[in-house]
Amino acid sequence: MSFTLATWNINSIRLREALVCQMLESAGPDVLCLQECKSPVDLIPIERFRELGYAHMIARGQKGYNGVAILSKLPIEETGAQDFAALGHARHIAGRLENGVTIHNFYVPAGGDKPDRTINDKFGQKLDYLTEMRDWFHAERPEKAILVGDLNIAPRPDDVWDHKKLLKIVSHTPVEVEHLAQVQDAGAWVDITRQDIPEGNLFSWWSYRSPDWDAADKGRRLDHIWATPDISGAAHSSRVLRDVRGWEQPSDHAPVLATFDL
Repeated sequence: MSFTLATWNINSIRLREALVCQMLESAGPDVLCLQECKSPVDLIPIERFRELGYAHMIARGQKGYNGVAILSKLPIEETGAQDFAALGHARHIAGRLENGVTIHNFYVPAGGDKPDRTINDKFGQKLDYLTEMRDWFHAERPEKAILVGDLNIAPRPDDVWDHKKLLKIVSHTPVEVEHLAQVQDAGAWVDITRQDIPEGNLFSWWSYRSPDWDAADKGRRLDHIWATPDISGAAHSSRVLRDVRGWEQPSDHAPVLATFDL
């Protein structure tokens, strides 16, 4: 079975319902993992998505904040959700496809503005969240699994527009990069996007603050697709739909896709 999976921080699924439909129609992924849905589950406009062939949805919702959902053409069974760091936030949902592949959809806390937990509680929450992710994957040892989402960290020097300038900026600080590496090591996760596109600058997020985001290109790769080693070799065709960032009233993130032949 071959299927294409996409991950996208949509920054309000109700506000950008039309953009979700446009992306589903133009790119046609079999599975779409959304973050920052900012909606209770019962208010997600599932009927529009069903009309486009996405008959299945699992989700965790929260009014106005956070929220994760998986829309799928393929049958998917929910396998649970974790509240890492006991934040009470809707930041994780997991489901299993009929071929036995488990998909984890994450929205890791952004971490606020100051990379210092002594003066910024949000940064501490981010590090704690990542630590508990690490410990969970150490205990669970995932197999035949894919992890996607807005992980809010750009780990490599070429995942940001200027490595030196961003070393003290939340999302690219050494302590965050190390915490993310520990999560990756705990599950032996393979970075599928970089497996397919090993060299060169690669971004999935561009700030709303930039008056001309495309020309300035001050981006960061915050959105990721990982897989366990037992299925990582089946992945290919990774890509970032950069043009989606330029659609009318867009999210500040672009969708990231990969195809798996399983």
